Amino acid sequence: MNVINICDCRDERLSMYTECNETQLFHYYEPHGGVFVAETPMVIRRALDKGYEPISFFVEDKVWEMGEMRELVESCGVPDVPVFVAPWKEMREIIGSNLTRGALAAFKRKVPVPAAELLAQVKKVVVLEEVLNPTNVGAIYRSAAALGAEAVLITNVSADPLYRRAARVSVGTVFSLPFTYFEKGADYMSLLKSAGFTTVSLALRDDAVPVYDPAIKAHDKLAVIFGNEANGIKPETLAASDYTAIIPMFLGVDSLNVAAASAVTFYELFSK
Repeated sequence: MNVINICDCRDERLSMYTECNETQLFHYYEPHGGVFVAETPMVIRRALDKGYEPISFFVEDKVWEMGEMRELVESCGVPDVPVFVAPWKEMREIIGSNLTRGALAAFKRKVPVPAAELLAQVKKVVVLEEVLNPTNVGAIYRSAAALGAEAVLITNVSADPLYRRAARVSVGTVFSLPFTYFEKGADYMSLLKSAGFTTVSLALRDDAVPVYDPAIKAHDKLAVIFGNEANGIKPETLAASDYTAIIPMFLGVDSLNVAAASAVTFYELFSK
């Protein structure tokens, strides 16, 4: 096992953890896919279980001594992968908080499949159109995985599901539920329809029907679309949608956070 003790957070071998932001990691190995950093032992375990290739591990010394991360590293079957071990004082200089539970790992991204190829394999899909907050993306993913969605398709402006916070909030479900990206500028509504999907946009409109409307549930292949946290779904997307749906509410409340709304929607349309 290639364990390397770190005494200085400025060590250049930690550059993936210290010098690269999420976008830089995303493009690290272009054109062959990028890198992402996973946080917490649970998320790291799920990434390994789904076949993601580790580049290195970065672990607090006390966490390493407890044994769980040692077992994870041994189980991945790549004995030469560096395991950087450092005191919490040094790790804190890099990560700033203990939400990581003392464990990070850098992984190679898998090359995403084309959207049309993924759509041919599934019937219940989630579309994220400019959902910018990684916390929302992670929470949507967790609900989607739990409540019957089969894939997630993402516009190029949305937060990436493999961002640290998104993957952590999802509790690693981002590795279990297939996802891919629409090409920049792609007419994804036409792509969804050509693949046989009925499209349902969640939006506050006078012509919207309740999300549990039997007419929506009657369709075999559904693509449910969620939009930007501030501006909602684009007008052109709404115009091209087969249905616009709302979640009926009480006491004058007209909307929910996009992550909360997604959970209700998935329960009504995917799990029943």
